Amino acid sequence: MTDSAAVLPPVAAEVAAGALDLLPARLRKRVDGAVAKAAGWPVEAARDGVLVRVAEDTAVTLRVTSGIVAGPDDAVCSCLLAPACLHRAAVLSVAPLAVREQEETEVEPAGRVGEPSAPAPAIADESALSPAQATALDALRDAVTAVLVAGVSGSGAVHRAELLHAAHSARLAGLHRPAGTAVRIARLLGEARSDDPAFRLSGLSGELAELLDLVRRPAAALSPARRDYRPEGPLRLYGLFTEPVVTASGYAGATVYALAPDGTLRTLSDVAPGGPDRALQASGTPVPGGCALGLRELGDGGGVILTAPTVSADGRIGGGGAVRSVRAAGAGWREAPLAALWERPPAGQLASALGWLSEPADSRTAGGDLLFLDGVVTGAGFAVAAGPTLRLAAPDERPELPYAENLSLLTSRRGLALRLIARVVPDRPDRVQVLAASWTGHDGEPVRADLGLRLLNRSHIPAVPAVPAVPAGLTGAMEGGAPPALPIELDLLRRTVDRAVAGGRAVSAASADGELPRRLRAVGLTTGARRVEALTDAAADRRHDVLGRLLPADPGGFALAWLATAVYVSAATESLLLAAWTPPDISAN
Repeated sequence: MTDSAAVLPPVAAEVAAGALDLLPARLRKRVDGAVAKAAGWPVEAARDGVLVRVAEDTAVTLRVTSGIVAGPDDAVCSCLLAPACLHRAAVLSVAPLAVREQEETEVEPAGRVGEPSAPAPAIADESALSPAQATALDALRDAVTAVLVAGVSGSGAVHRAELLHAAHSARLAGLHRPAGTAVRIARLLGEARSDDPAFRLSGLSGELAELLDLVRRPAAALSPARRDYRPEGPLRLYGLFTEPVVTASGYAGATVYALAPDGTLRTLSDVAPGGPDRALQASGTPVPGGCALGLRELGDGGGVILTAPTVSADGRIGGGGAVRSVRAAGAGWREAPLAALWERPPAGQLASALGWLSEPADSRTAGGDLLFLDGVVTGAGFAVAAGPTLRLAAPDERPELPYAENLSLLTSRRGLALRLIARVVPDRPDRVQVLAASWTGHDGEPVRADLGLRLLNRSHIPAVPAVPAVPAGLTGAMEGGAPPALPIELDLLRRTVDRAVAGGRAVSAASADGELPRRLRAVGLTTGARRVEALTDAAADRRHDVLGRLLPADPGGFALAWLATAVYVSAATESLLLAAWTPPDISAN
């Protein structure tokens, strides 16, 4: 059985949503079943696109322009009911969504950090909205609330289409930030419904919380979209590493991170529709400007000078006819200016990364979630110098990318000193996702590897002596203890938030843990106890009128209670995570 989502081209969000609008009511009720069948319909290459075989005498043809199905006329079914047919709607619903440029985007027990003050969703502020913007914002609020109330398990193609419609209207009204968030939610719902291994429930929870917060704050909703690429003067870059990019929305390629002389990170990318095999191919794409330096070569210690480049507000470098480039000397990770990235204390880096993650997705600068860590492989994990002991995790577990195999090899050599580039995992304090690593090879020279692009073998890793020669400054790291862990009560509260997203209001009411508030209070998390009680009450609230008749459920009240709980969990997790990464103050003893 062919997995259509893996080979179908990306489809513009408004095209996918519009296909369901054409269906009569009797067919809209059957669309989720048709979508499930469409995932197994065989797909063939065709002129200017693909052909999906529904039956011997029925096929849906998708025409591709610039890598995507851009308009409704680019999706044609051969059946007599077309275009108002289930075949066309199902194929467009199961296809990945195209990515637009602007979317790439109390007292505690001793030894415990204090609980954060009670966070609450921001109150809607006074901002002038046009009638079209107010209507679009209301539609977004209704659509995202409906998704939360239904949960992933109950959100079908119709919920997704309504969300995409609301996003399209918001974009036309100039509400680019909430529109982009809504499209990301729709994309994640598609991943969840197709059992995509890349789907993370916590990621969907975060996007839902962001959109629910945005629709309550017109000033934030009105904030402009990310600025376009703008010309910049000559730019000197020192290559840092190259990351393969494979998305569930049908895009793949490579991104190289590089350091500018002012200490900011810049990125150059080649990402286009395709699968995992395209990542390695794209890593050889030349740097813009004609210097014949590939992206991967730049990331592997190369250097370049760009004249007249275009740079976006988040640090991405574009091409253009005016840009020119010449090779320049690069730098090792232990040489200036790159070495300075590893000089900041791990706890300070974590605080910056968590602050970056709290910003809207379309306003984050390149590499703000990266951590630069030194440490040693121990029996308990990876002991970070001046930091905690952590587990090293793969950013992507697709078998086509060698992350997991490489990390298994590196962590098998106890005593091996490593310099890493990793990403924070905000809801897992015991681990980081490792992107690139450096260590001392057999000949005493540094080895540098992009773990998602280069498959290592045992010959790349030197045998570590019984008493390893640990570099200066890392000796204490060898004594690291077990990886940090959040209180089990906070983890249970986080699971309550995610369970509401997975199953919706009905599941939240049916699976409420009456003991959780007491347990939260017992460890001093009294605000968390109040939040979970409010969420439980909102989920189960079915009031009656004066005549005893059951009143309609209040979806807005449930969404607000869930948002308040999600915001609290995020703030509490951040506070406790920072405490777990902060080394004790020895001078105080």
